[in-house]
Amino acid sequence: MQFFSNIEFRWEVKLTLFEVTMPKEKKKDDMNTELEHVDRNISSLNAIPRLFEMTYLTRLTLSHNKLTSIPPNIADLENLQVFYSLSALKRNFLQKYLRRILVKILNICSNKIHLQTPANECMNRLSVLPRGFGSFKSLEILDLTYNNLNERSLPGNFFFIETLRALYLGDNDFELLPGDVMNLRNLQILVLRDNDLLAIPREIGHLNNLKELHIQGNRLTILPPELGVLDLIGNKQVLRLEHNPWVPSIQEQFDARGAQGVMDFIRSEQYKYFYGRQEVTTGPVPPKRNKEKKISRKTHQSQCGS
Repeated sequence: MQFFSNIEFRWEVKLTLFEVTMPKEKKKDDMNTELEHVDRNISSLNAIPRLFEMTYLTRLTLSHNKLTSIPPNIADLENLQVFYSLSALKRNFLQKYLRRILVKILNICSNKIHLQTPANECMNRLSVLPRGFGSFKSLEILDLTYNNLNERSLPGNFFFIETLRALYLGDNDFELLPGDVMNLRNLQILVLRDNDLLAIPREIGHLNNLKELHIQGNRLTILPPELGVLDLIGNKQVLRLEHNPWVPSIQEQFDARGAQGVMDFIRSEQYKYFYGRQEVTTGPVPPKRNKEKKISRKTHQSQCGS
């Protein structure tokens, strides 16, 4: 499980610390399966010699360039497993080309998708995913951190990527997590930190393989008792609950014994009765946090001149 945690940390460093020294292109031998062209002022993949002849490539990193489109022959890289980009890719790129290859790790954090209407192209920092996004046949790690996605942004088949083992949705705008998340039966890591979540669905209890759950920094007040059936406490598990406006009974347990105390509490019959009553009552909705300084919006403002 440490492997995936390290992946998230490494990607976030690339996103938030733009001043760090990026690795240079690897120059080992002609059959190197990894190729990096980071911060090279590249506006077209045709500028990379013989790229589309490198059918043996398994990893392609194109962060911090000026790419707005990817040519169709990206699909010729049939062995590509990792695609990493922080460039401004057009919306149909995901829909047309990436689904043709067996991508296992897809990182499009802090991206910008140009919509078909020219007037809107500065108004979006990946606020919608294209139809058919759930058609990836081999995708195991999906990182959509630092965008403006919410529950209405997802295509109908999003939660049917059966191979998915790690899903990073941190720093987006989700208020609700659809119950269809239960279909991600192989999911081991779910990151929902720093959204606007008001509730976690009962269906999360079906994610029997889940070992890491990050829900800190939301608007959560209660948790479903079904969460208690999951194995989220231990040296190899992670459960992050801090920075939520919990009801007093949960907050007391968290202050006293941390995540272990909360999990023990929500497993109790007392809590199950309490949760049932909370579901039928309506209380004040916790306010949203100010996200004007959020990475995706801050970048958007600087690029759009607003």
